[in-house]
Amino acid sequence: MEAVTHFVNDTVEFYKWSLTIADKRVEKWPLMSSPVPTLAISCLYLIFLWAGPRYMQDRQPYTLRKTLIVYNFSMVVLNFYIAKELLLGSRAAGYSYLCQPVNYSNDVNEVRIAWALWWYYISKGVEFLDTVFFILRKKFNQVSFLHVYHHCTMFILWWIGIKWVPGGQSFFGATINSSIHVLMYGYYGLAALGPQMQKYLWWKKYLTIIQMIQFHVTIGHAGHSLYTGCPFPCWMQWALIGYAVTFIILFANFYYHAYRRKPHSSHKGGKPVANGTSVVTNGHSKVEEVEDNGKRQRKGRAKRE
Repeated sequence: MEAVTHFVNDTVEFYKWSLTIADKRVEKWPLMSSPVPTLAISCLYLIFLWAGPRYMQDRQPYTLRKTLIVYNFSMVVLNFYIAKELLLGSRAAGYSYLCQPVNYSNDVNEVRIAWALWWYYISKGVEFLDTVFFILRKKFNQVSFLHVYHHCTMFILWWIGIKWVPGGQSFFGATINSSIHVLMYGYYGLAALGPQMQKYLWWKKYLTIIQMIQFHVTIGHAGHSLYTGCPFPCWMQWALIGYAVTFIILFANFYYHAYRRKPHSSHKGGKPVANGTSVVTNGHSKVEEVEDNGKRQRKGRAKRE
């Protein structure tokens, strides 16, 4: 018990010390004064993961078609805004794409970049709705480990990023990721419009390839910074490399099962459908439903919005 007490006290003292090197510009921004709101939202997300399927177990799935159309295209707009602000702000500030330390000044361009990164952090919280919609539509098999791991950790880790390093090298990965999310949510938005859009959505597997390329680029970028001694916090670079490696493994596994592995004989004709972070085989023989992130056709009845 004494060891536990010492550990807790040491953790508290370390956190208090870490606050002395946190970015003072963001401490009054929404959700940034304490990690408690972010952790509480993440805990509520995990609770919903447990309670949601139980609530929906004996209920008809919701269609949510109009909701998904609005949500997906809203996420396109949000991610486009983030990518635009990061690109324009970094160019105006004269950022280097190979090595850029954090500038904690109140320079207008530095604050612009920090604010765009804060919105990027907020977007990761909004993305919890991806899981909520899956569960309300009873797409439980799409809520994979990769899906949950991605959504839950990104929100928490980017709170840390905004608290201590809302600028410098941080802009690089966020710019790439938000740009990819413009494509990703654009795909889901188009798919939600209905089956008539399917002929235009042949490129869905390339989203996964682009995401995997993103993680390799991230590792290379962070590795280059460490090798050249770039004055950006090393702990952030090493954490980023380790985190990216986990995603490469998980996304490679997803890609293999979705696009490379031969389908089981009982699922002939099935087409793997990627939701960006999980996989579901959709297309059983004499299929009862056809779906691509929003448009649902069922023989039975489903709840309307």
